[in-house]
Amino acid sequence: MGLKPVIIIGNGGHARVLVDILLLQKREIIGYTAPNEENNPYSITYLGGDEEILKYDPQEIELVNALGSISDTKPRANIFNFFKLKGYRFSTTIHPSAVISETATLGEGVQIMAGAVIQPFVNIADNTIVNTSTCIDHDCFIDKHCHIAPGCVLSGGIKIGEGTHIGTGAKIIQNISIGKNVLVGAGSLVLRDIGDNKKVYGNPAKEVSK
Repeated sequence: MGLKPVIIIGNGGHARVLVDILLLQKREIIGYTAPNEENNPYSITYLGGDEEILKYDPQEIELVNALGSISDTKPRANIFNFFKLKGYRFSTTIHPSAVISETATLGEGVQIMAGAVIQPFVNIADNTIVNTSTCIDHDCFIDKHCHIAPGCVLSGGIKIGEGTHIGTGAKIIQNISIGKNVLVGAGSLVLRDIGDNKKVYGNPAKEVSK
């Protein structure tokens, strides 16, 4: 049985990266949804607002969550949770250049971008982005709705809580635990555990005010 056609939710920069992957995979793209019709360099059909998705049978299509997240992962999580409650399924989207261990576990709607490396026994939960050229070493667990931004390096045995954003180029040493809804600033070096709802930045990373 072939792969189901997809609808893309969103039309920003992250959407462009995902469309590129979908085209490489020769996936059928029905169109995209957004609050307003916008320029689409791939000439993909504008379907209307997200409510247009509800006109499609959940058994006949898959969704691609193309909302990116610079720091706040909540809008992306809200989209995922809303359509899951309506019975829809999100496509797991993986660039063909990514290197993923056969022992790694990927949840629904996970997105793995070009050049990423996922090592043995990594577990990545639903709706998480592993962005371009990020390296995640052995035995890491990344919870739902996270964004590991481009160029991050995660050493082995790291645990990252739900809704956390790891900024571009951040590095995290082995066996660190990071809580939920954390923002790790770009270029940070994380040497110690971080509790829930914190914002940290620097080398070494230290908590800063919201």
